[in-house]
Amino acid sequence: MHYLAEGLRLPTNGLDYTILAIYFVVVLGIGFAARASVRTSLDFFLSGRSLPAWVTGLAFVAANLGATEILGMAATGAQYGVAVVHWYWIGAIPAMVFLGLVMMPFYYRSKVRSVPEFLLQRFDKSAHLLSSVLFAFAAILIAGVNLYALSIVVEALLGWDRSVAIVVAGVFVLLYITIGGLSSAIYNEVLQFFVILAALIPLTLLGLKRVGGWDGLSGSLEKQHGTDFMSAWGGTGIGDANPLGANWLTIILGLGFVLSFGYWTTNFAEVQRALSAKNLSAAKRTPLIAAFPKIFIVFAVMIPGLVAAVVVPKIGTSGSDLTYNDAIPLLMRELLPNGVLGIAVTGLLAAFMAGMAANVSSFNTVFTTDIWQRYVKKDQPDAYYLRFGRLITAVGVLASIGTAFIAASFSNIMTYLQTLFSFFNVPMFVVFIIGMFWKRASTKSGVWGLVAGTTAAMVNYFVIYKQGIIDIPSDQGANFVSAIVGFVAGAVVMVAVTLFTAPKPEAELAGLVYGTESPDADEVPDEGDGAWYRKPALLGWGAIVLAALCYLPYSL
Repeated sequence: MHYLAEGLRLPTNGLDYTILAIYFVVVLGIGFAARASVRTSLDFFLSGRSLPAWVTGLAFVAANLGATEILGMAATGAQYGVAVVHWYWIGAIPAMVFLGLVMMPFYYRSKVRSVPEFLLQRFDKSAHLLSSVLFAFAAILIAGVNLYALSIVVEALLGWDRSVAIVVAGVFVLLYITIGGLSSAIYNEVLQFFVILAALIPLTLLGLKRVGGWDGLSGSLEKQHGTDFMSAWGGTGIGDANPLGANWLTIILGLGFVLSFGYWTTNFAEVQRALSAKNLSAAKRTPLIAAFPKIFIVFAVMIPGLVAAVVVPKIGTSGSDLTYNDAIPLLMRELLPNGVLGIAVTGLLAAFMAGMAANVSSFNTVFTTDIWQRYVKKDQPDAYYLRFGRLITAVGVLASIGTAFIAASFSNIMTYLQTLFSFFNVPMFVVFIIGMFWKRASTKSGVWGLVAGTTAAMVNYFVIYKQGIIDIPSDQGANFVSAIVGFVAGAVVMVAVTLFTAPKPEAELAGLVYGTESPDADEVPDEGDGAWYRKPALLGWGAIVLAALCYLPYSL
């Protein structure tokens, strides 16, 4: 396990702890306030499908902006340099737009309560059960990453043993999710979004000041690591060496297409926020609204990582007792005065709770509705599933405490997350995309596509890469290749199985395959006056154009 360096303790005082205490009181207050609206299982799992687009949009981006995002992307910046922008402008924005404009109509109109439930309607029970189990397992692993990330901060804040910090943090998140369900998680995520920004912006500005501005930062890092460290595309030609260990083809296909689309379009921790919107238009706009702040958040997580690489040149190497994950706590100790430090600590804890709450709330929904209700205890009263949802939330948190110790074995938690995404999200994406656009895809092809994609990605990572059969320069490069291999294997097997098995009757595909009309396409009419910001297509194109403009300085 990678423990924090002995001297890395945050110099907090009474003012910082007061800010922190006020925040926790507000969070629990929101949970109790949301409890009044939780009367049915739909209220608990999907907020009764009643939330406006601006709320679900901010919750969508906050659910992703967890402690893993902040600590992990700062760690990635310290380790790989400016190439971290790929995870945002190539690895997020296009997929978020695709989710909003293309996939949300299928999800929302089918009235599914989870992503695996869509596979039940499109394929069969075997695909549904396997995807439910894989997703529930992945959600617990990812929630454990958030717990581990929080323990880094709590250890720096209080000096607690890491195992104690993990348990205490898990119990707190359990309280406010169990009390108020998804509404509590979503409204807290809106609050957490602004608290997180209040923490990151001062850290970014003071960090730049410490190293002499952008020019001073660039000069120092180019001297230490070479010019490619400060260039998004430098050295990414096929056969060239670069800090990321990946070429332009694996970046575009592995990260920009397979990993990105696999995560943003099938990860129920994100999709669940859009499904809780009050109508289809609001559901479509949810990821599009989230795309705009996502474009700029990269600066607030990348720059602190780059600054940390200047302040501690040997960070993450064998010559230092600091891992890349320690970049943010290090800068908080070095740069922030009391009061601002309290806000920063609060922001990191808020980020942790947003990320963990997103995964735990999606886990309890999938386990309750897709596994327990469908295959174990059928046709029970709604109150039974509401009680069971709260119970399985506690089980999920306890399991996350166990998986947090797995994450501790990685010096860069974002590398660990990308490994999980290549194993679990990518195979689900290939099944979705083929089933959604190819009517002929048979009912049995779904489950075999999942099996083939997951197996191929794992074999590539654990055998071909880890055993050195093929030389891949870095873990991140290996993740990109695993994602591509998993996607291709899943697609090939789906096509092959389809050729020898019966397709689903066309009458049962209405609303599930692109180009077919849903029999229940009616929805609540759009609110408002038809202004441009209520039009999903314009929002989507605006996000893509803005991201492309942001990329110009890094592509030179």
